[in-house]
Amino acid sequence: MRADRPPALELRPHPPRDTQAGSFLRTIVCTSSQLWAGQESGLRFGIFSEFFESWNGRMAKRGDEGSAPFYEFDCTSPVLCLVADEASGFVWSGHNDGRIRSWKIPKPESDSSSKEEDVEIGAKTIGAGIGEPGSLFREGLSWQAHRTPVLSMIITSYGDLWTGSEGGVLKVWPWESIEKTLSLTVEERHMATLLVERSYIDLRSQVTVNGVCSLPSVDIRFLLSDNSRSKVWSAGSTTFALWDSRKKELLKVFNIDGQVENRIDIASQEIHVEDETKAKLTKKEKSGSMSFFQRSRNALMGAADAVRRVAQKGTFTEDSRRTEALAITMDGMIWTGCSNGSLFQWDGNGNRQFEFQHHSYAITSICAFGTQLWVGYVDGNIHVLDLEGYLLGGWVAHSGPLIDMDIGSSYIFTLANHGGIRGWSLTSPGPIDDILRMELSSKELTYTKTEKIKILAGTWNVGQERASHDSLISWLGTAATEVGLVVVGLQEVEMGAGFLAMAAAKETVSYFCYMVRKSLRSNVGDVDAAAVACGFGRTIGNKGAVGLRMRVFDRDLCFVSCHFAAHLEAVSKRNSDFNHVYRNMSFTRPSVEQNSGPAGATPVQVHRGGNSVGSQYDEKPDLSEADMVIFLGDFNYRLFGVSYDEARDMISQRCFDWLREKDQLRAEMKAGKVFQGMREAQIKFPPTYKFERHQPGLSAYDASEKKRIPAWCDRILYRDSRSISVAECSLECPVVSSISLYESCMDVTDSDHKPVRCIFSVEIAHIDRIVWRQEFGKLLASHEKIRSLVEEYSIVPETIVSTNNIILQNQDTSILRISNKCDKHDASYEIICEGQFTMKDDGSPSELCAKGSFGFPNWLQVEPAAGIIKPGQIMEVTVHHEDFYTQEEFVDGFPHNCWCEDTRDKEVVLLVKVTGTYSTKSKYHRVNVRHCHSNKDSFSYMKESSNRLQSNQNHLQRSEFANFGSSDVVNLYHIRSP
Repeated sequence: MRADRPPALELRPHPPRDTQAGSFLRTIVCTSSQLWAGQESGLRFGIFSEFFESWNGRMAKRGDEGSAPFYEFDCTSPVLCLVADEASGFVWSGHNDGRIRSWKIPKPESDSSSKEEDVEIGAKTIGAGIGEPGSLFREGLSWQAHRTPVLSMIITSYGDLWTGSEGGVLKVWPWESIEKTLSLTVEERHMATLLVERSYIDLRSQVTVNGVCSLPSVDIRFLLSDNSRSKVWSAGSTTFALWDSRKKELLKVFNIDGQVENRIDIASQEIHVEDETKAKLTKKEKSGSMSFFQRSRNALMGAADAVRRVAQKGTFTEDSRRTEALAITMDGMIWTGCSNGSLFQWDGNGNRQFEFQHHSYAITSICAFGTQLWVGYVDGNIHVLDLEGYLLGGWVAHSGPLIDMDIGSSYIFTLANHGGIRGWSLTSPGPIDDILRMELSSKELTYTKTEKIKILAGTWNVGQERASHDSLISWLGTAATEVGLVVVGLQEVEMGAGFLAMAAAKETVSYFCYMVRKSLRSNVGDVDAAAVACGFGRTIGNKGAVGLRMRVFDRDLCFVSCHFAAHLEAVSKRNSDFNHVYRNMSFTRPSVEQNSGPAGATPVQVHRGGNSVGSQYDEKPDLSEADMVIFLGDFNYRLFGVSYDEARDMISQRCFDWLREKDQLRAEMKAGKVFQGMREAQIKFPPTYKFERHQPGLSAYDASEKKRIPAWCDRILYRDSRSISVAECSLECPVVSSISLYESCMDVTDSDHKPVRCIFSVEIAHIDRIVWRQEFGKLLASHEKIRSLVEEYSIVPETIVSTNNIILQNQDTSILRISNKCDKHDASYEIICEGQFTMKDDGSPSELCAKGSFGFPNWLQVEPAAGIIKPGQIMEVTVHHEDFYTQEEFVDGFPHNCWCEDTRDKEVVLLVKVTGTYSTKSKYHRVNVRHCHSNKDSFSYMKESSNRLQSNQNHLQRSEFANFGSSDVVNLYHIRSP
């Protein structure tokens, strides 16, 4: 149990990398009852109510044995983005092959009425989904959206689906077209695909005139819907575009500094035109309308554009302020995170306000809820900020880059690059964490498992010779029979003619090999290698170290094979070599860019967030983070203060105790100058250097003119988790080892060094994740203090609305006032459209129909549709009718206008969703908005609406304010989208 971070709901422990080939998770999204994840081969989802349960007889995949139960579908191309839409009942997925797919959201077990309804119509329409019998995955509509990967996707406040791809391609798929295809039968699936594929709006083409486009040709990596103002942000690495989501019009193009860009890009037919018919038409138009000089100018600008695109992808230049994350908070501010750790705040019009710097590593994800902002970094840290940008808390969430986050069931779920998923309470950091930490610590024995393994570590400087089979058997064969893991390091390995080239390329001429017993293989993974050169100028690899890191029973074990500076007098150089290796051994650490300070500051770029803790996160060596480290190799430490003859005499008498007092390594370790905190077993074997090759026995020590003094150059040292020499294995001290064998193989004569071997008996303590989650769930359900605090944090502030009925005629505007009657808590609100119906000729209403993501009809504007209301304050929301006579149908991206005016009266049901700060629990207010085309008696409408509310058991007595109590919670599952 780590004291420096809140207790986490471990949904998916860090899986071994070799079990994830083809199935790495890349993105997550939450529905009201499930957590969905997109992976390289398909999708998976887990149900919130099952997170604290076991697999209940279902077989878990290798690598997911400790995960919470989930359901998986793995027959698609890699998933790059996900969008959850409760209104249509689908999760939309964007794929690497350019396709968009939709997946029916399984209904909760309690929602039996909806399930029965699905059974009645399920086998008939595409909207009900198609799947294998018994499978929870039912695929709805799917189509080829792009020829290149779907990099980003959103659903706007008007229900339209926007998708971004490479080269600046941005398309809109109108909800009306999607709605039509969902109502078609399964037999008409092919026709539905063709219809939706031809219905898109090509926004890049709309802003292209005579081949000149005002949008940059950069990959659209991010899309964000500003529902508060009905706008859409599209973003590349360094540029942004702001759009009107209702009119699909470009409002502004600007860069990372907030400066408006007036660039003009040439729309390259080969890159940006995705449909062959459209390409041919564009070519004909250009050839007929452009002069020779215009075409020449466009060709030159097109070449310049291509050069710029290559540069922006990193070939020519690398901007340290690349945008890596994008999010919007409830107060309507947009936040972007950069690769240098900078966090920028923007207003809804694309004006940059403030810059913050709390950490020096790259930001990889941002998520917002209520009055808080969560920022994830490439080093696995997560920060919690308030809406003013001040740091509220932070901790290490994962051991790798934090690539995605989403909110669900009062948790923020975080996805790490290695595939691990954790859930953190929205109240963290807070008092609930302290109680959970204390209670879980008291139950440590319940979920702790201890494993015992034996490890054989060996080192041998082979002196650029090939080791014979007999020598290897003598060295390792007998000892390897009783161990589960063998790790061997060789130095001065024969590299042939490529030796100098390898050394010049910073490669060491050392070699590492490991072998795992079959019975242990499933618990060993994530093997990483590293190398550090210690030769001339720290660049040549004739001296240095190679490292191996692996996870064994969820614990990191590191093995380092070293070859340090030679000669008796080079003690300080050897110490320096060790320090250099220890500090610089990096096992595939993600590339991070240290903050070099903001560039191009404008007057509005005022630095805020004075409580930055970036300096607190000093980079630690990878070896210091490991649970156990074993150093082995030719360290080259010699015997001092003794002559050749004295040493030979003591060796022949086996007076090793006296010789150990002359050992340079022992003396330097006692002085604290090298191998700090490491241990070595007592040496009971003769010095391993230097011998005449192929001569057996102790008489084979160097007899040349140099007469090198024998020395224990070849050593094996280690450090486990113990801070003191005596400690029991536990979660606080997870790896405890002892040495059962430490010896050299004196009968091996292939080299001037003797090989050394050491057997470690290792105890490893780790957490049984399934038992942990069960204990976690029991505490949340039964601990009175925790339940009391959760209930307190789940308070939804009391709010009232000024009316529950609004009548609009042409161009009318009405004001809806939302009042926060709570005197203590902020109230976050969001206005969505439960559905729309039209009045038939006989005066009866049609069926209530919801648009995608509960979007507004095109004739209605609501602003601000989201926001935060301070205690005792009132928010005024404008509800405006806007003429929308033109119904545009798009075929292959081109508009075909059909001028028609819908003269029927229309009515929508708005839901004002109110939440607090620390919980996803919400309350709803229902407001009816009617557009009367002809002059009708408004009192007649009020009477009709009142009767309708009575029939829905939502009748409110008319007064200056309509007060909705806590019982007015709307179940959104009954809303259907035909």
